[in-house]
Amino acid sequence: MEEIQSSENYRSSSSSASSPASRVPSSNFFYLRKPGALRQPISFEDSPDWEDNAHVEVRVEEGFRVEEGVSVEEGGDSINTATTTISPSLSKLNSGISGSMPSPPLPEGAVVARKIAGATIVWKDLTVTIKGKRKYSDRVIKSSNGYALPGTMTVIMGPGKSGKSTLLRALAGRLDDSAKTYGEVFVNGAKSNLQYGSYGYVERKNTLIGSLTVREFLYYSALLQLPGFFYQKKSVVEDAILAMSLGDYANKLIGGHCYMKGLPSGERRRVSIARELVMRPQVLFIDEPLYHLDSVSALLMMVTLKKLASTGCTLLFTIYQSSTEVFGLYDRICLLSNGNTLFFGETLACLQHFSNAGFPCPIMQSPSDHFLRAINTDFDRIIAMCKTWQDDNGDFSNVNMDTAVAIRTLEETYRSSADAAAVQTMILRLTEREGPSLKSKGKANSATRIAVLTWRSLLIMSREWKYYWLRLILCLLLSLCVGTAFTGLGHSLSSVGTRVAAIFVFVSFASLLSIVGVPAQLKEVKVYACEDSNQHSGGLVFLMGQLFASFPFLFLISISSSLVFYFLVGLRSDFSFMMYFVLNFFMCLLVNEGMVLIVATILQDMFWTISTLVFIHVVMILSAGYFRIRSALPGPVWMYPISYIAFHTYSIQGLLENEYDGTSFAVGQVRTISGYQALHNVYDVSPDAYSKWKNLLILSLMALGYRVLIFLLLHLCVKKNSSLFRVVCCKTTTNDRR
Repeated sequence: MEEIQSSENYRSSSSSASSPASRVPSSNFFYLRKPGALRQPISFEDSPDWEDNAHVEVRVEEGFRVEEGVSVEEGGDSINTATTTISPSLSKLNSGISGSMPSPPLPEGAVVARKIAGATIVWKDLTVTIKGKRKYSDRVIKSSNGYALPGTMTVIMGPGKSGKSTLLRALAGRLDDSAKTYGEVFVNGAKSNLQYGSYGYVERKNTLIGSLTVREFLYYSALLQLPGFFYQKKSVVEDAILAMSLGDYANKLIGGHCYMKGLPSGERRRVSIARELVMRPQVLFIDEPLYHLDSVSALLMMVTLKKLASTGCTLLFTIYQSSTEVFGLYDRICLLSNGNTLFFGETLACLQHFSNAGFPCPIMQSPSDHFLRAINTDFDRIIAMCKTWQDDNGDFSNVNMDTAVAIRTLEETYRSSADAAAVQTMILRLTEREGPSLKSKGKANSATRIAVLTWRSLLIMSREWKYYWLRLILCLLLSLCVGTAFTGLGHSLSSVGTRVAAIFVFVSFASLLSIVGVPAQLKEVKVYACEDSNQHSGGLVFLMGQLFASFPFLFLISISSSLVFYFLVGLRSDFSFMMYFVLNFFMCLLVNEGMVLIVATILQDMFWTISTLVFIHVVMILSAGYFRIRSALPGPVWMYPISYIAFHTYSIQGLLENEYDGTSFAVGQVRTISGYQALHNVYDVSPDAYSKWKNLLILSLMALGYRVLIFLLLHLCVKKNSSLFRVVCCKTTTNDRR
């Protein structure tokens, strides 16, 4: 097979400038232009400046530049002016650039966002190893160096599997236990971890509650995160809405369901970021803020984040690819490929770095596209597919480059460049003395969190018609159908078997209807995982809130469907027996709810959760029928132990004992038999007089035991970010690859 051509061909095809002198952008090089000035280049530093009341001081020295420092006084904290080292190549480039884009003024009546005392983040020789993460090496991040300053946006860019998210998690201190970190991370010049409330972390995927409005969602998040009284949280929520420009959507439902359209993807992404802003963090980490956003939504998102950074907050986020306009808003860029740092510095200097390495950016190409084209090894497959093809102008010269050669060239050029030396000098200056330490802002106590989660879950359940309302309707229909089929049985000895069948069918199918709530249960587990990772919630708090919120709805289902079935079939009319029937059925639903949550926590997949629950219910129902009903055919031996752990067994047995407790039937004209004897001939029940209360106690213990098991599973499966479904799929994929 013909060898892939080296980078020399790409260099000659990308630009006619091959000499070092020609690599410096001339007046013909342009990136962002003002209308009417197509040939006039401008600096990336001319990104929109947002009006504020902070004092800005800029001092220029030979070879160095003082970064814009935002002096803020809030609660005694202040941001000190940081002296940064400018890239030597950028200094030469800026000296030949004239003209700038005027800063757009804020609209009339706009409110200036609250100032935030940001923090300086520095990482030095940071190496992260994760066993089994890479095919050839466990080192995901290799000796990375960089920094992030208050009031700036630092972006980590690279192709897929380059280590972007791992580096972001390492800086935020959110790596898994399997990861090992080497090197040093400094916060305001001190080796310390970020405290709760001093930083926010936004995951890549949006985990929102669609049945709440934006304001409600942020308000409940503030109640979970912040200590203090309820009325004090409203101003914090309004500040977060203002910071993310969500005023027009504050009273709209978030949505996202098939029956609820809700907010567009861009606004949903901004709501995820606003949730972390209620703590007013000094540092904000965002994993892929432009994830699944179109070009317009992406530009609006970045302008909003630029506005947020102007308040003093330190922003670090990962980006896979961005448009030309979005790229011009970044302050600094950390370019990664396979864990190696190919460049760190200001965005305009990155273009100069590629030009110095022999890979200048073509005039009509976006810089981010050009960077990823040069360092993404996936393009080698395209070269292999297209190398025998030709277009109207000849070969596909614009993709005819070996990316491995480009990566090595860029890495070696950066290591020996003045840009890398400038980063080291800046790191020494930022770490030579310690600044103010970031303090924890306190948390809401557990009782408050349980109350908030309970009230929030009640509101969600009342609006999610598929959660309990559809289940309530189906249970009522089931009660009508079964009750109508077995109506008018009477109280004779011959009706005992028919009554056993009616109660058995009612309990079995009513418990099977709990599958309707699986989507809502899976959503609750995902929301808990997101909130727990940010320390907004906990396993015990989640369980208690979910349990207390489910009580009124489960009781409504049990009392409505039980009464319909009870009177249609014609069971015993005494009030005490009727209340036991309702209580027994309520405990059966409560145990069933715990079992659904267990399976949902283990599998965390819609199809497999529903399939597994159907299988479990069928096996439990059959085991209760095979080994309890006298006239039933003998079942498989392996089902016999299941009949003792199936909650259907104890619920049905307790309901039957409640129906025939203290009754008697005449056999002929002389002899009578007790209700227990008549029932024992049809169904296997206990002769104990208190057996029905023991069955109710067993159901209560099973409900409690299931909750304890859920608590352990939340720690093992959710906190460890693993599930049985994911483990099986990963093993299958690995075996297929081998």
